[in-house]
Amino acid sequence: MKTIRFIDLFSGLGGFHIALARLGGTCVFAAEIESHLQDLYLVNFGIRPNGDIRFVNAEGIPDHDVLTAGFPCQPFSKAGEQLGFECTEQGSLFHNVAEILRVKKPKFFVLENVPNLMKHDGGKTWSSIKTTLEKLGYEVDVAKLSPHNFGIPQIRDRVYIVGSLGSLRKFVWPNKLDMETSIQSVLDVNPPNAKRLSAQVQSCLNVWNEFLSKCPKGVELPSFPLWSMEWGATYPFESTTPWALKKKSGIDGLKGFKGSHGEKIGYIKTIEGRWAALPSHARTEQAEFPKWKKDFIRNNRQFYEDNASWINPWLENVLSFPSSLQKFEWNVKGGERDIWKYVIQFRASGVRIKRPTTAPSLIAMTDTQVPIIGWEKRYMTVTECARLQSLDDLIELPESPTKAFHALGNAVNSHVVELVARALLNTDENTVSPRHGKTLEKA
Repeated sequence: MKTIRFIDLFSGLGGFHIALARLGGTCVFAAEIESHLQDLYLVNFGIRPNGDIRFVNAEGIPDHDVLTAGFPCQPFSKAGEQLGFECTEQGSLFHNVAEILRVKKPKFFVLENVPNLMKHDGGKTWSSIKTTLEKLGYEVDVAKLSPHNFGIPQIRDRVYIVGSLGSLRKFVWPNKLDMETSIQSVLDVNPPNAKRLSAQVQSCLNVWNEFLSKCPKGVELPSFPLWSMEWGATYPFESTTPWALKKKSGIDGLKGFKGSHGEKIGYIKTIEGRWAALPSHARTEQAEFPKWKKDFIRNNRQFYEDNASWINPWLENVLSFPSSLQKFEWNVKGGERDIWKYVIQFRASGVRIKRPTTAPSLIAMTDTQVPIIGWEKRYMTVTECARLQSLDDLIELPESPTKAFHALGNAVNSHVVELVARALLNTDENTVSPRHGKTLEKA
């Protein structure tokens, strides 16, 4: 059985390195643009990554059997601008990966990215990537996997792309486990180093908890995001938009409507003031809103119309918070209506409440977007988040919590990668012992 030689591109905290090392692999080259992560990689793995991959000479990279890369997902993520290959800083980095594959011809590769990669630009981006890889002589397969599919309590869907210069006929994706997970499996009990909730965060959550308590038991809380700024709003959204009205008629185009939380726009004297009185999601420069936005607005207005009698006495309580905290997602259908019994996350899209079976997907987050353990009224620690990414065996993590959470949000889950890599290497009799599984639904 020969030693597997691999390279680790966009190496970050080294999730691919940990996975391949568990399979007996030796890293012969790594690349990472962030200097503090280069320092950390040296401490954890004894090898200092090269810097910006755009300036790496592919000819100088050592020969290797497996190329691994979690190439930057921001150009393709639904949370960003989705510029794809047009993103000048990161969008073209896949082509640097392809150039290394062209020059070095490793037998296998494993790539990871966000699920939206498959749908970006109407599927054209994925088609271009797949065509490029196939022209380089690789047989390619792809599937969507999440740590919670394998007993790890984090819902984090990612696309894994594997390739082989040989046939993938014998390749099977690792089995998804049908088992319930619990976030308790990665938590410490009231760790002393956990960040506590600010007064504003506690106040916001108490206000939304009051909303839950006021909601009559016979009223089912909807699964769609609740946008409180739409409760009382009357601006048009079905066939036109406020931007289109403003462009056509100036200040008079917004007259006679109600904006956020039912504020009467007509009493505001300036066009800037009237514009600011609208919800931020209604101020986009679009002649027509996309269907998903129309649906959200329509559903929220209907929910308010049906429940205004008990919402109105509560509504003023939410007005003092920033726009993102005026949105609420109840992902606990049928559960007890008490925020403090669940896992909470603050996102730009609103306050999310999740069951304690899993954690929300870790993102390249700020400290305020780290999951909150409601029953202990605290944020998750760096160590606990590392466990969610199967990176808790690292010797060191970034000293700064902000840098640590950011790096963990960008990391790959080493356990999922290990399962995928093992299945891929099983197609080569000279590497690892056979392991059988069933083919997964493709991404």
